[in-house]
This record gives sequence, C-alpha cells and structure tokens, in this order.
Amino acid sequence: MDYLDVERITKSFDSFMAVNQASFKVPEGTIYGLLGPNGAGKTTTMRMIMNIIIPDSGKIIFFGESFNESHKNRIGYLPEERGLYSKMKLLPHLQFFGELHGLTASASKKIATEWLERFDLIEWSDKKVQDLSKGMQQKVQFIGIILHQPDLLIIDEPFSGLDPINTKFLKDILLEFKAQGKAIVLSTHLMDQAEKLCEGICLINKGEVIIAEDLASIKKKYGRNSVRLEYQGDAGFIHKIPGVKELDNYGNYMEIRLQEQADTDQILKAVANSRLKISKFEVAESSLNDIFIDLVGR
Repeated sequence: MDYLDVERITKSFDSFMAVNQASFKVPEGTIYGLLGPNGAGKTTTMRMIMNIIIPDSGKIIFFGESFNESHKNRIGYLPEERGLYSKMKLLPHLQFFGELHGLTASASKKIATEWLERFDLIEWSDKKVQDLSKGMQQKVQFIGIILHQPDLLIIDEPFSGLDPINTKFLKDILLEFKAQGKAIVLSTHLMDQAEKLCEGICLINKGEVIIAEDLASIKKKYGRNSVRLEYQGDAGFIHKIPGVKELDNYGNYMEIRLQEQADTDQILKAVANSRLKISKFEVAESSLNDIFIDLVGR
C-alpha cells in the first residue's frame, strides 16, 4: 500500500513557479529520498504534503484517502526550521508534544521518558530547552515527532547539527521504523546517507522533477563506470589518460569518471606504469552524488 501518493502538485508564488507538477509515491515500509539543490522546491513540496500551504493544482493522497483530520495523528513532521519553546523544560515539553497528537498526559510522559533514556538525555529532563546544545535540541525535536508512533514520517534535513555518532544512532532509529512497516520521506544534502538509506529517490531541480524512481533503476539508467584511486605521488597526468572524462582529486584519493566504452584495463596499466605508489584501484558504479551532480549540473 502507498502511504503517500503525490499526484502532479503545482505551486507558484506570483510569477515564480516553486513546484511544477511533482509526482511520486511512497509505499509502506520504505525510506524515500526527496533530493535537490538549495531552492529546488523540496521544502515547498513538504509543506504542501503537510497541508501548511495548499497546492494550486494536483492531489495528495494519504493511506489511500484524501487528507482528513484523522491523518494528523498518523503523521510525524520535522520541518527544516526547528520549533522548540526555549523556556520550557525538556520532559514537560515532550509531554506537551505527545498530548497534541492525542496521547493522554500520563502516556505521553511515560513514552517521552523512555525515549529520553534511549537518546541519553534523561539527565536533562528538568533542564530548559535553551540549556541544550544544538545537537541535543535536534534529538529532542525528533523525539517530539515520534512519540505518537506515526505511520508516516516527513523529515527535512534530519541529520542537521548531529555529530557522526548521533547521525548513526538516528539512522538506526529510521531503519527500525522502516522494519516496523512505517514510511519515511526525508530530504537531505548528504548524498551518501540517502544512497545507503533510500529505496526510492525523487530528484527536484528548479521546481521540476528530474527523476522519480527506485534507486537501483536510477543507477542502472544514469550511472557510469568510475575508478576510485588511493595513491601517493604526483597524479597530475591522469586527466590526460585516454578514456578519462573528469576527476575529483583530494590529494591522496581520487575519483575518476570515465567516458562511455572506456577501457578500465588501459587506465590501470597507465597508472601502474607511472611513479605513483598505488594502495587502491577500484572500478565502481557511479555514486548517487555523481549522478546528482551530473543531472543537476546538466
């Protein structure tokens, strides 16, 4: 079953077309990526999904139905602009969030306490939100959208402000929800996270959907062979090797994108016969980041 079905939604502000006939579907038990550069229309799309702004045209279907009030308690929404009350203490704040989504005061307090323990924030329960670090506030905001066990999560930049340890922790929570059959729509600039987490991708640029497919199909259709090279020495000659289209050089690591029909054996031979000290030569499919740059840049 599709928990979310976006059908040709359009939104303009005066003469500016923010989103133009965007369509995609998010089945249950799926993490779906809504990707695009800054100003592409991702946040406007999310706000239309959440009924914060009304589309000029098109339809948004939740759980097989047009939006109604009963859906509010089945959805959790984390906007890009975080919304916490800085003067409120942590546990009462989360209890308030739970009650807004239909939980009783006692149930909300119990569930909030359990999540604070899991997020290693229980010692801060009696502290004001303003006393927390940005990363802590991000975790509190996330707890606030999952207290009521929603079936559909809409999350804008979930990893913003988190260190690598907490990024991994949040990623594990998202995978746990997916295993429970929940659907998750996330917008992120971290292409490596999107590539690892998402089964489907909708890529938006300048309000237009460039592609909306499952990730495997996108890689098959748009991916090209590339070479990952770890080395020591002067690699300035590599861009002149026949078959090399372009490269990203990080000093001791290089990603080499190849022309169609390029012979990777010839690339390896040219590198092996150089004065470089090679620690890794790997032929790999294009990353989602490479595909993103190719499609958006084009």
